[in-house]
Amino acid sequence: MKVTANLRNNKPKIRPKEENAFKAQVFLNSVGIKRRIAKYRRSQKIYSQGDPATDVLYIQQGGVKLSVVNPFGKEAVVAILGPGDFLGEGGMSFQSVRISSATAITPTTLLVIEKNEMVRVLHTEHEFSDRFISYMLSRNIRTEEALIDQLFNSSEKRLARALLLLTRYGSKDEPLKWLPKVSQEMLAEMIGTTRTRVSFFMTKFRRLGFIGYDGGLHINPSLLSVILHE
Repeated sequence: MKVTANLRNNKPKIRPKEENAFKAQVFLNSVGIKRRIAKYRRSQKIYSQGDPATDVLYIQQGGVKLSVVNPFGKEAVVAILGPGDFLGEGGMSFQSVRISSATAITPTTLLVIEKNEMVRVLHTEHEFSDRFISYMLSRNIRTEEALIDQLFNSSEKRLARALLLLTRYGSKDEPLKWLPKVSQEMLAEMIGTTRTRVSFFMTKFRRLGFIGYDGGLHINPSLLSVILHE
């Protein structure tokens, strides 16, 4: 199950997640694709906006923040990715340089696949290609949902949705019990508000029992009620 946005009343709805989930690691191992393993420490830059787009990356462990900086130096977080996600795939088409920066938000292990090798496998391994296309379409849907959320929902609902998505709520795999170390500044950048507003809502969520800080930030699935509330 996962949370999506409803254009008619700006209220998220729940729809089933595909049962036949994309297990990229299994396919990458089975097709014998050439790749290397790269490890990054927390807060280490993986690539920067404007770097040559030479490879595709697959997250084995950890988490990655994608962000963009405008000409005036203002940064915006556009996505937080986790295990099982790809990044840098735009380099396989028209993007000769990175359009965003990628930074590890926890100790992170990546498979690095040269883009021409990835294109070769997509052309020769049709099952992998079908699954990869399906995965990318799902990613595009999530991006559209995030844009709708940003345009139509309050900052409180946007924060609740961001926290649930960070725990991989609604995925077929076991949701995370504890969030990685995501600062309130990063959450503010993700949902387009101020750190003060994030702090206010986090205090409110804690008072209502939706989140806790026992050994780390714990997210209660009941936080979904904030999104569904009119």
